[in-house]
Amino acid sequence: MQDLVRAIEAQQPRKFLRDLLNRLRFGAEGPLSDMAVFPDPVRGTEGFFWPGGPKLRRHSSGLVLDGDWDLNRSPVQEGFKFTSCHMHWVEGADWEETPVFRDLMAKLERGEAPDGCRSVEEVKERYSRLDRIFSETRQRGRLLRMHELPDAYYRREHGATFVHLARDGTCLRSGGGNHRFAIARILELPEIPAQLGVVHPLAIRDGHLARLRRSRFDA
Repeated sequence: MQDLVRAIEAQQPRKFLRDLLNRLRFGAEGPLSDMAVFPDPVRGTEGFFWPGGPKLRRHSSGLVLDGDWDLNRSPVQEGFKFTSCHMHWVEGADWEETPVFRDLMAKLERGEAPDGCRSVEEVKERYSRLDRIFSETRQRGRLLRMHELPDAYYRREHGATFVHLARDGTCLRSGGGNHRFAIARILELPEIPAQLGVVHPLAIRDGHLARLRRSRFDA
């Protein structure tokens, strides 16, 4: 039952139909919803914004969208989550000193459950877990794929850092997976496993999607 609920929340029935239509239209080179792509987190990504445009969230994964939406980009905005990660992992600050930790504490005081945490202890455990991920990633030299994580239940790369694919092959950050993205940038990893969002058709035609769907760590 839990798996069914998760499938409905991820809009898998709609995505299944989208995958079928993409395969009919583009063949084997067509995008699949929630598929993995492997951009360079430092040099191969930019920020994405679309004033007045529709919200392109995880439920839009695998959607092929023509037009000039992909021209709405900017340098990656290193917001308070990235700033907090840099303060902790690079500058040596305690998590409790960072903006993200203070933000979570404020939400707890308002009766919210940020990131599924309902107590200070759960927040501290969450960030202890991130410390383990950072340390293991530094030793391993790569971030784990979603299906490699303990107790993984993810469909393909659903839940990873979320990116759209522009016509020129640039991956556009659109929220989701902020801590994983921060880890990849701070460690200057050569690639980051990301969940594909919306795709410009020219990126398929010109081979950018085919290039980005290959990981350098694949055997």
